[in-house]
Amino acid sequence: MLKFIGIALVLFAGTMIGFVQAARYAARPKQIRHVLHALQRLETEISYGQTPLAQALDRIAGAVPPPISPLFKAIARALSNETARTGETVREIWEREIAGRWADTAMRAPEQEALLRLGSTLGASGREDQLKHIRLAMLQLQAEEATARDEQQRYEKLSRSLGALGAALIVILIV
Repeated sequence: MLKFIGIALVLFAGTMIGFVQAARYAARPKQIRHVLHALQRLETEISYGQTPLAQALDRIAGAVPPPISPLFKAIARALSNETARTGETVREIWEREIAGRWADTAMRAPEQEALLRLGSTLGASGREDQLKHIRLAMLQLQAEEATARDEQQRYEKLSRSLGALGAALIVILIV
């Protein structure tokens, strides 16, 4: 009886590992789309609203779902609080907050690099230059979204199957 419970637990754990990995493949393109939406809103805020960056990022955080919203919310909060106290630049705050919260997302290094490059120009250049860099980041993220969708189609079902089959192999080897 105990042996069957162990077999069931191994099969369940392996299958769940496969499903978690598949969920990450499914979440990545969705999260990239949310970041693209956030950057479109940021572009609008900068070009038409001429809103201060911290306030614009706070508004954007309210318009996108987690795990993207906490990222923008943390940057906005840090910009509001810390630049006045410590003299940290927008770039330093942007990089710190993205590095600290990146593990909460399903996105990968290319998306992070695009956002970090964008953060190095925000608040440090003129409005037109910032808009140009936002558009460039959006183009890079759109290319990554297409890649992520391809990977999702290719690997999502495979991950589920491998999780279950890997667990079955472990059970066969143990028994």
